[in-house]
Amino acid sequence: DYIFLIGLEMASYASYKKLTVDNVLDGAIQQSAIDNTALGEWNIQWFYGAPCACSTGSACSWVVPPRVTRLYIEAWGSGGGGNGACQCNRCHHYKGAGGGYYAAKSVVTVPGNTYQVCAAGNGNCCRFECDGCIGCTSYVTGFNLSNFCAIGGTGGCANTDWSTACNSEFSCCVGPTSNGSDFTMGNHPGTFDNSGMGICKCWCNGTTSTGAPFIGGEVTTQLTCCVMRCGCWTVPYGSGGHGAMTTFCGGDAGAWCGQGGMGGPGLVKITYF
Repeated sequence: DYIFLIGLEMASYASYKKLTVDNVLDGAIQQSAIDNTALGEWNIQWFYGAPCACSTGSACSWVVPPRVTRLYIEAWGSGGGGNGACQCNRCHHYKGAGGGYYAAKSVVTVPGNTYQVCAAGNGNCCRFECDGCIGCTSYVTGFNLSNFCAIGGTGGCANTDWSTACNSEFSCCVGPTSNGSDFTMGNHPGTFDNSGMGICKCWCNGTTSTGAPFIGGEVTTQLTCCVMRCGCWTVPYGSGGHGAMTTFCGGDAGAWCGQGGMGGPGLVKITYF
């Protein structure tokens, strides 16, 4: 006798021996039952100093945790400092300070490696001069890194010559893979403004500092019919600092000068897995 099987396909072992999420109840497999080498570890570590006027930033050693083999490192330099009122008894026009630059790098590593991490402070730099300070650099050194850093932003600028604008130098000299990174984003100084020139050329003045890429906020300074204001002491992380401003038009023996504020301190972020 013969038995004919028509239209049937033999099942393979792989076709029915499958485990799906519906086959496993939550909590059925305890952590203690999993080999500790089977899973990696994923987390984020931030490095930063106090968000204050005289921040020293954060400098420390960081050790790669167990089972971690990859790092994604991001860094932001500190913002440039705001300008001072560089000439007493004289109105100015202004350019805002620039936010810190951004840099990112992916590296292969091994557990136990030590990296030196520096999230930039803001340099404790308050200025009465026409030009604010350049921001400080954030950096990380260690295995598979070479000169990795994020530089600080440009300082603000004040100018009493109404026919000459402040320059935007130092802000366009960084390529997309500069400073030991896989990707770097530069920054431009803030806006240059001489609005409201109806009375003594400086009845109303305003300027905007730029923030750091991806994290910074906008910092705007505005002054209307007021003798003098100094720059604010604190701004967001990585943002350009406030500059001093005046609407003084002369005719007074008083010396109306103001001081610029510091930029926001830098940051470092390490994602590890």
